[in-house]
Amino acid sequence: MSVSTITGTDVSEAEIPLLNDSVDGFVDHRGRPVNRSETGRWRSAIFIIGVEVAERFAYYGISSNLITYLTGPLGQSTASAAENVNTWSGVASLLPLLGAFVADSYLGRYRTIIIASLLYILGLGLLTLSAVLNSLSSSNCQSAANNTSCSPPLLQVILFFFSLYLVAVGQGGHKPCVQAFGADQFDAQDPEECKAKSSFFNWWYFGLCSGALAAFVILSYIQDNLNWGVGFGIPCITMAVALAIFLLGTKTYRYTIKGREKSPFVRIGRVFVKAVWNWRTAPSRIAIEEEAQQFRFLNRALLVPDGSKKDEGACSVSEVEEAKAVLRLVPIWAACLGYAIVFAQTSTLFTEQGVTMDRSIGSSFTIPAASLQSFIGLSIVFFIPIYDRVFVPIARALTRKPSGITMLQRIGTGMFLSIISMVVAALIERKRLQTAEEYGLVDQPKETVPMSVWWLVPQYLLFGIADVFTIVGLQEFFYDQVPNELRSVGLSLYLSILGIGSFLSSFLISIIEKVTSGDGDDGWFSDNLNRAHLDYFYWLLAGLSAVELVSYLYFAKSYIYN
Repeated sequence: MSVSTITGTDVSEAEIPLLNDSVDGFVDHRGRPVNRSETGRWRSAIFIIGVEVAERFAYYGISSNLITYLTGPLGQSTASAAENVNTWSGVASLLPLLGAFVADSYLGRYRTIIIASLLYILGLGLLTLSAVLNSLSSSNCQSAANNTSCSPPLLQVILFFFSLYLVAVGQGGHKPCVQAFGADQFDAQDPEECKAKSSFFNWWYFGLCSGALAAFVILSYIQDNLNWGVGFGIPCITMAVALAIFLLGTKTYRYTIKGREKSPFVRIGRVFVKAVWNWRTAPSRIAIEEEAQQFRFLNRALLVPDGSKKDEGACSVSEVEEAKAVLRLVPIWAACLGYAIVFAQTSTLFTEQGVTMDRSIGSSFTIPAASLQSFIGLSIVFFIPIYDRVFVPIARALTRKPSGITMLQRIGTGMFLSIISMVVAALIERKRLQTAEEYGLVDQPKETVPMSVWWLVPQYLLFGIADVFTIVGLQEFFYDQVPNELRSVGLSLYLSILGIGSFLSSFLISIIEKVTSGDGDDGWFSDNLNRAHLDYFYWLLAGLSAVELVSYLYFAKSYIYN
């Protein structure tokens, strides 16, 4: 957001009143210095959290049951449907990088949120239309006297996937900007607002999981038992209402000042180019001290090329430090990929375990296997208030840190808990396989293994608590440790961890399946889960995660906070 107003009018410095309680680096919706007591903080953040609750309700209302729609109304095979779901999820997790680039370089977060929301609503509207058309064509197909095929017309399939990826594009612009814009409402230079900002990330994730939990419970039931058109239409209406509420808070928001300097992407890219260009230059010519600095090779970007005028072509010290700040994030980003691979199992293999187990309640009700994911949301919703109101104050008293523990300590704690979750999952899967063998069900994959599905609850609950530490910690870390103008990109980097983790999980499963299913043997991921070995895979993930945790601790120990 520039000093110019949202409508584009300029405000000169002479027209700006001096306010004793103004917040440095921020302006109001008219481009004037903001009044601390009248803008930002929780009064603004509540509007923004509300939008995120609606967006997550809409997103999980589509993604959580997408494979059911593909294998049902669209008539795809399980393999094709799974491939389409994984591809869409991966793309949806990586598109925030593009959305953040557009926001931080051109449009600003506020405008990007509005445009992304409109695309989101359009995508959901078209998705609803495609479901309604498919329902009508299916009815005609079933009533036809000579019914040979009920596959939907090609144009309807094209409309569905176009709508689906339009939703992903809208989510890509919406996701990183809304959270960054919400955190912008708290001044990091003010001690009280700094504490509130750390708390904001906790309650942000609380709202996010509340929206997802509502989608698991409400929309999945509507889509499976009532109507897909209604199941897709409700998220569309919810997003439209959320956008209207977001606009109501326009006058209360704080907008970051966008300077007249070059795009941060251009500045940082130029530092790397100049450092490589000056690689052969003698280090003694570098014009700043290099006492125990990280990434000292980037200091070569400060050199002035021979024959140039004054500082023409050289990068400034601030630009070099900006590039170093971004580069310092790379080892932490890479060390968290193991957590993301584990994260991908909660909606796939965990669910496959549940399908084979006794899911009955009473004599007439059976729990949908996919609904077990709600235990992750329940544990998050339950634990975040405990973390924010009990754990943080106790830790704050011991460490004297506003957030209780550091961001990197928080992330590492969650990574450790995810390893425990994998160990528990492996032990429970071993128990399930033994039960199937005891009852002679090894070669009867369609029979229910007489073992209660509630055995799976601990691994879901543990992973939910791990999320409170790692996912929230990653959000705060990647927001806080990038340059101010790149905070949307910072948040998209944490999302990209999950996207790359999803692709790595698929790649790992594919390789292991080829290796273990040779010569006609049942592989680790056999369609007959009673002959498969998901427990081996879980042990492998636990081991890989442990190795990554060790590397994470090494990089975290040497990390220098901005």
